[in-house]
Amino acid sequence: MADVLLVHGSCHGAWCWRDLVPALQARGHAPRTMNMPSHGGDPTPIADVTLESCTRSVVDALGEDTVVVAHSWGGFPATLAADIAPRRIRRLIYVCAYVPREGLSLVDMRKLAPRQPILKALNRAADGKSYTTHPEHTREVFYQDCPDDTLGYALAHLTPQATLPQTTPAHLTRAHTMVPRSYIRCLYDNAIPTEFQAEMADDFPVKDVYQMATGHSPFFADPEGLAELIDLILKD
Repeated sequence: MADVLLVHGSCHGAWCWRDLVPALQARGHAPRTMNMPSHGGDPTPIADVTLESCTRSVVDALGEDTVVVAHSWGGFPATLAADIAPRRIRRLIYVCAYVPREGLSLVDMRKLAPRQPILKALNRAADGKSYTTHPEHTREVFYQDCPDDTLGYALAHLTPQATLPQTTPAHLTRAHTMVPRSYIRCLYDNAIPTEFQAEMADDFPVKDVYQMATGHSPFFADPEGLAELIDLILKD
């Protein structure tokens, strides 16, 4: 049994793991969810959200021997948390997630990708401090292969995403390199190009890079398959 902390991506929250939690429990694991600042039920004003506060929320949620599963933008604060508390993380599993590079922000990383399919789904606030998703593009970009009820459920729960944490460069020591890492590529991702996911995982051991034939949200599209793969990674 593993203590598994699930770290959500942009505009999401603990709610997005609805279907993965029971699938992991059925395999004997103890999954836990969390909300980063201003997401889900967290009351932090969006103007107060920083990369540091997002990272601290992950660190505070760690146990003493935790497997961290990070989705999309969640790869940034999860990696920075591993830099702060590497001995408390058994393994870091990226699910179509950003793997930060020294001195680059998430926005910098996104611009390195050969394609920018996510842009049409982003609706920036007038003050530039946050963004939401365009409802007409949300399914296509994030949930194209998910069950029919997913879009309505997501639209009822998606929250604005603060831009400051994603424009702040990541500064890393070597501490996070102590943590074993795995990467799960999503082959039909309409948000983060799968070829860019392969590039971000290029220096991972080949045996630690996996793939799923899903879009950007395998926790909705194939929660049983994702749980099975996480279980396989932990057994290996």
